[in-house]
This record gives sequence, structure tokens and C-alpha cells, in this order.
Amino acid sequence: MRIAKITAAAATSAALALGLAACGGSEEPTTSSPSAAASGPAFAGKTLSVWRLGDSNPAAAKYMEELNAEFKAKTGADVKLEWIPWPQVADKFAAAATGTGPDVTEIGNDQVPMWQSQDALEPVTDIAREGDRAQIPQNLYGYETVDGEIYAIPWGAGARAVLYRKDWFDELKIEIPKTWDELVAAAKKIQKEKGDGVDGFAFNGGSDANHLLAAFAWSEGGEYAVKEGDKWVGKLTEPGFAAGFATYTGLVTDGLSSKANLTLNTVDIRKRFANNKVAMYLTAAWDLPGIEEDSKGKLKGDKLGFFPLPSKKGGPAPSFFGGNDLAVWGGTQQAELAKEYVKLATSKTWADRYAKEGGLLPVYPDTLAQLKEDPAQGAFAEAFANARAFPADPNWSEADATKAVLQNAARDVIEGKKDAATALADANKELEEILNQ
Repeated sequence: MRIAKITAAAATSAALALGLAACGGSEEPTTSSPSAAASGPAFAGKTLSVWRLGDSNPAAAKYMEELNAEFKAKTGADVKLEWIPWPQVADKFAAAATGTGPDVTEIGNDQVPMWQSQDALEPVTDIAREGDRAQIPQNLYGYETVDGEIYAIPWGAGARAVLYRKDWFDELKIEIPKTWDELVAAAKKIQKEKGDGVDGFAFNGGSDANHLLAAFAWSEGGEYAVKEGDKWVGKLTEPGFAAGFATYTGLVTDGLSSKANLTLNTVDIRKRFANNKVAMYLTAAWDLPGIEEDSKGKLKGDKLGFFPLPSKKGGPAPSFFGGNDLAVWGGTQQAELAKEYVKLATSKTWADRYAKEGGLLPVYPDTLAQLKEDPAQGAFAEAFANARAFPADPNWSEADATKAVLQNAARDVIEGKKDAATALADANKELEEILNQ
């Protein structure tokens, strides 16, 4: 496996995206591709394979239907769309990297370095800064830029906030927590009134656990690892990270979340939330359609709400600087056509719709700025202003998901197999070994 050296600055300060004014530019041209033949669209009769990640829902299906219809009108090509559920994404990508993949795929921004290092992505540098995309802030390309080449285009930004049962809060006369102590008090009051089977604030110990752990650790000044020269040095044993780790494991040891649910990820927690077993958890608006479906329409609208996760030190806790990109898969035989699709989908009109209709934050600054005062999205815009990123290394995914380094450390502490200092020291050693492969 070829390991690429990442030379671009890591995306660690998404606040710029909130403050930048639009850089000008215009909508993507509505004319056909310059290569179109005079007799008709240049790609008539072609079929492009496109992967979307996650589960489809009516809004997303409508969006893709309309996007693909415009793509066909412009190019003459059809689109074969496949939805890949999140729990299957890693395996699906791994299989495609050694065999046949799609032509275009949605991809998590923090996954770009790993798959680029395996030659699974084609450079898209030539289209990244043209047209509408010139307005996308440069700091949103931290994960996407490797050795001076851009391998994916930001499509929608992701920040997380606390989803809560607004109807329960109203019923029990609980105010939206502004501090960590207020959140703990709210969680315990709900558990007392709704029963021991309810998690007041759900512990996430599954595949996306680090989104929750990171918020606690970063709010205490902690880091996972930093690059010193050409080597990653783990920081898990330092006081800031250790303090955040204690808050994270304390969700279970202090009784806010059940010890029976140590391996659940956000998808699992969402289903429990929909079945009245969770009062609060850290997620994003993309969970709302699934909750409505899982609850058979009982949980939606004014029964739910979001607020920024408060840190123990005061103010909102930093959120993971996440997001979904669009990329051209390595080895595609239709690179020109694939780039036409990426250009259309990431134009301002379609990218704004993708974000707004999919529960993400828009990557275009003027659209994002409008959300700061929005009742539904304000919590995410506030969290995004303090967003941070995981180590921008191709091997981070191995530590995060495959080896589950921090998840295992947390379980060892919660189950009494190790004390926190030992668990973090062991995890720190393993993290360094993985990142420095």
C-alpha cells in the first residue's frame, strides 16, 4: 500500500467558513459540456455509477432523482444510483478498492486520506476551484488535499449537537441546558420520571464513538495526536484528554447511560431514541427522517429539538469538523463524465440543496451565514464555529473504526479491567503505532 504524505494544513478551524463572505462567482453554467457534440449530448447512451452513503429517505430520493434528471439533460448520460448503508461503507469501499468500484461516490471527508493512499480516488484538482466552487473556503479542503492535489469536493459540512426530547422537557418543565451540570441534572430528572430503562444522555461506544469522546476531550484542551516532524506523537495521556475521557466514561459509570449499551453507535442509539429509550444524544439533523420512520411517525416536529453540547469549562463543546464530499473513484473508465457529475452536484444550487435537505451545513459561506439565527440549524452553526478535526493521516480510520482503539480503552475502564491511566497509556502506544505505519 502506498502511503501518501499529507502536506495541506489539517482542517482545524472551521470558524473561517462562518465568517467569510461569498467570493463572487456565479451559478454553474447551464449549457452542455464543452465537449458535447454538435449533434447532441456527448455522453448520450452512457451510464454513470454513483454511490450515496447512508439510507435513502423520501427527501433524499427526490433530490437524487432531480439531480440525475438534470445531469441527463446536460450530458445525455443515465445514472445508476446505489445507496450504501453506513455500517457497510468500510467493507464496500475495501472491496471496491481491489475490484470494481463506482464512477462517483459520496465519501466522508475524514476518509479521503486513507482511500487516496490506496489509489482509490482520482484527483479533481482541475475542477475544484472553477465555477461556483471558487467560493468554497480553502480551509474546508484540509482532508481533501494530499501532496498538492485535491481528491474530493466538499458537498455538505457536518457538525453535531444534542438532539433531545423537547416534549419530555416541556412535560417536566426542564429548561434547555446551558452548562454540563444542567445537562446532567436534566438527564437524571428524566430517568427518574421515565424509568431506569431510559438513557438520560446516551453513551456512544460504537463505530462513530470518537465524535462524542472528541467533543469532551477537545473542550478540555486535549488532543489525540500531533505531528512532530514526520512522526505522530500521541497525546492521550495528557491532562486535557484524560479529563475529557473521564467525562465520556462517566456517562456510564455515573448512571446517565446503561452499561448494557457499550457498543452502540449513532444508528443504534437513534433507534432506541425513536422507541422512547433515550432522552438526549449527540448527532445531527440527518437522523430526523430515520427517527420519524423508526417511531412510525410518532416522533417529529415540535417533539424534538437541538442544542449545543455544553462543556464542563463553559460554553459549547467543540464539534468534529465533519462533512461529506463527492469524489471520482480511482480506476473509473469514465473520468470525464464523472467530473461532469461532480461539477453539477457541487455547484451552489445543488450543494445548497444537498446540505439543507440532508441535515448538513452548506459549504457555501453566504448560505451558511444565514443559518446562525435559524431555530432549527442555529445549534449546528454554533457548534461548527468551534469545530476541530481528527488527525489527518491515512491510518486514522484504522485506529478509529477498524481497531477501535479508544472504544476498547473506554470499555476496559467501564468494565473495571483497567484503570483510566493504564487504559490511556496502552491506547496511546497503539495509536502511535497505527498512525506511524
